[in-house]
Amino acid sequence: MKQRLVVIGNGMAGMRTVEELLTAAPDKYDITVFGAEPYGNYNRIMLSSVLCGEKTIEDIVINNRQWYIDNGITLHAGEGKAAVYIDRKHKEVYAQDGTVAGYERLLIATGSKAVMPEVPGSDLDGVISFRDIFDVNKMLDYSRSHKKAVVLGGGLLGLEAANGLVLRGMDVTVIHNHEILLNRQMDRPAAKMLQTELEQRGLKFKMAAKLTQLTGDQNNHITAVSFSDGRQLECDLFVAAIGVRPNMELARKAGIYCERGIVVNDTLQSYDPSIYAVGECIQHRGDTFGLVAPLFEQAKVCANHLSAHGAAEYVALPTATKLKVTGINLFSVGDFQGDESCQSICFTDPALGVYKKLVIKANKLAGAVLYGDTADGGWYQQLLEQREDISGIRDALIFGKAYAE
Repeated sequence: MKQRLVVIGNGMAGMRTVEELLTAAPDKYDITVFGAEPYGNYNRIMLSSVLCGEKTIEDIVINNRQWYIDNGITLHAGEGKAAVYIDRKHKEVYAQDGTVAGYERLLIATGSKAVMPEVPGSDLDGVISFRDIFDVNKMLDYSRSHKKAVVLGGGLLGLEAANGLVLRGMDVTVIHNHEILLNRQMDRPAAKMLQTELEQRGLKFKMAAKLTQLTGDQNNHITAVSFSDGRQLECDLFVAAIGVRPNMELARKAGIYCERGIVVNDTLQSYDPSIYAVGECIQHRGDTFGLVAPLFEQAKVCANHLSAHGAAEYVALPTATKLKVTGINLFSVGDFQGDESCQSICFTDPALGVYKKLVIKANKLAGAVLYGDTADGGWYQQLLEQREDISGIRDALIFGKAYAE
C-alpha cells in the first residue's frame, strides 16, 4: 500500500526533492502537489535570461504538465489551487477552491516572498518585485510602452533586472543603499570594476541613497521616486529587488514551530515528525537560504529520509555567487573581507579588467573574489570546502590551479 505524500509548493526545491524521491523510491508514495502559479515547475534562476531576451518561458520549464502525468503525480496548480490550510490533526491539506488531499507525509516548499520598501507609495501601480513569470511578463509589457525604470537594490537580482530592462530599451537607474554594488559578495575594487562595466552598458547608479517616497499620478500610477537628499527621479516602472523573506504563514497558522523560517533539523524535518520542509521557507541552524545550491542539497537529504534510507544529514556549506549578466564574469565565495587574523593576496590587471583576491587564515583558504577571470572559481571553492592546507602552494595560489599544481 502506497503512502500519501503531499507537497505544498511547485518550485525548484520541492520538485527537486520529488525528482530525487522518484529515483530513490519510485513506488513508495502517491504524490499530490499544490502550486500557486499556473505552470509546471520552471527554473526561477533563469528569469533574468527571459527578461533580457536570451531565453523564452518555454526554455526555462524544467517539468511540464505532462511530466507530472507520466510520473503519476496529481498536480493542482494555478487559479484557486494554492494551499491555504493544513489540518495537522486529520493530516489534510486544503486548497483555496476547497480541494482536499490527505497525507502520511507532508513536504512544505513554499519558498519566499519579496521584501517591498516600507515607504509611502509602495502600493502604486507600476511598483513590482522580480520573483516569478508574472513579474517578468509585466516588465516586458512595460518595456514596450514605458521609458524610465528604477531598480531598487544593487544586489545580484537587482543588477540582473536592470541589465534586462536596459537591453529591452529602457532608461534604467539602480538605487542602492550602500556605497558599493554587491556589498555582500564583493570588496570595493571588484565592485568598482563591475560598476564601471555596467555604466558602459548604459546603466545609471545612485549609490548610498535613501529612498523616502514613491509618488503617483491621479490614476494611482507611479511617476517619481524621492530621496532623503531632496532629489527626485522620474519613474514609470519601479522594481524592488532588496531581498526575500521565508514564506511561512501557512506553517505558522498550522502551529508548526517557526522563527525567521520554518525551523528544521539536519534531516529537514520540522517539529512535527510527519512534516518536512525545504528551500527558501526554512531556517536550519539559524540560517535562511536564497541561492539554489543549498536548496538542491536540501532536496537530496530530504528525499533520502522520505524514501526511508535515512542516512543523510544536511550541512550548510559556503555558497558561491555568480552574476547572470552575459559577458561579465564574477565569482565570490566564503569570507572575502577577512579580519586581523587573515592575510590577503591580491592580483590586479586594470587593462585586462581582471581582479583577484584570496583571503587566507591559518594556512587555509577562507574566501575568494574573482572579477574578469573566474576560471579557477570552482577550484578555490573546493579548497575552501575541503579546508585543505595550502601552505605548499601558497606562492602560486593566486595564479590558479594549472600554475599551482
